[in-house]
Amino acid sequence: MKHITAKDNPTLKFIQKLLKSAKFRRESSAFVCEGKRLCEDALLSGCEIKSLVVSDTALDKYSDLTEKISQKSEEAIVLPDSLYAKISDTKTPQGILCVIKTLDNPSLFDKIKCNGKFLALDNIQDPVNLGTILRTAEAFGIDGIILSSDCCDIYSPKVVRGSMGAVFRLSYTIVDSVESFLNSYRDINSFAAVVDRNAEKLTDISFDGSCVVCIGNEGNGLRRSVIGACGKAFTIPMNGRAESLNAAIASSVIMWEMVK
Repeated sequence: MKHITAKDNPTLKFIQKLLKSAKFRRESSAFVCEGKRLCEDALLSGCEIKSLVVSDTALDKYSDLTEKISQKSEEAIVLPDSLYAKISDTKTPQGILCVIKTLDNPSLFDKIKCNGKFLALDNIQDPVNLGTILRTAEAFGIDGIILSSDCCDIYSPKVVRGSMGAVFRLSYTIVDSVESFLNSYRDINSFAAVVDRNAEKLTDISFDGSCVVCIGNEGNGLRRSVIGACGKAFTIPMNGRAESLNAAIASSVIMWEMVK
């Protein structure tokens, strides 16, 4: 492991840019995961680890883990606790982070398996919502996630933390638009989740066979073009005066119905 004490080290500057800029993450094909559990998840999930960075304290505290990760990473760096705190993206740093190669793999969707259940996210903007959706999708056994290119960055620190490691294990792909994806897979049953009390109820929908369900933007819902590309639309029946649910909660309800 290499010990660094200078804050202007190129690797540290690289990490800070990854944490702050979605554009830089895309250009660099890399992102950051921070914390013992996430770094361990990245290792166990077989992610390509470009860098391991640990504080002096964490090196002693997590010696077994840091040794295992350092053997799989391209470089391993040890920082003084005070310097690590300056690059950390968390309020109470555990002193360990990894730089991971981005995982998006469109080829995973070249052949959608029979009876697969997929979720398509159209312009989701809240990183907390996206992280929760990914975590729930893994828990319910959803086969894959499709994200429109204008969704919030799946590699942002908030999404990675919120997904609790699901981002490492779920199959997903980023597409120009959900509409274009649906048009490429006309043989799949496709459904639009809408806020319309006159639409068919979610509880009356059959999700047999391979299917994809589309979830829209938190404030505006699905774009009309996406709704038009879907074979059927449904709504989550609600009582009282509630008009809609939070995108992550709505997705959770829908995914439960998809797999039950």
